[in-house]
Amino acid sequence: MSDSVSEATAGEETADAVVEPEDDPAAPAPLNVARTATGHPDVDAALDRLADADHLATDGHVEVYEDVHRGLRDALTALDARPGPPAPPTPYSTRS
Repeated sequence: MSDSVSEATAGEETADAVVEPEDDPAAPAPLNVARTATGHPDVDAALDRLADADHLATDGHVEVYEDVHRGLRDALTALDARPGPPAPPTPYSTRS
């Protein structure tokens, strides 16, 4: 009985063999888009996250794109929240 079970298991493994990505034209494939560093760590991290979409099926892209959009929006918001340089002193004293 163990011979028949091992033969059946071997037959299932052959039938369920994983298709390599290069053999499957519908498999996710990297776009190989070059990303240039911006010099802003938050923006660079968000853009690097786009590479995660290269290995996902198209229905998984939405989550990555939303995450990148959220990261870029947060980076822009942080720019608005930074205090600017102090205002120059006024040359005239204020009198009332």
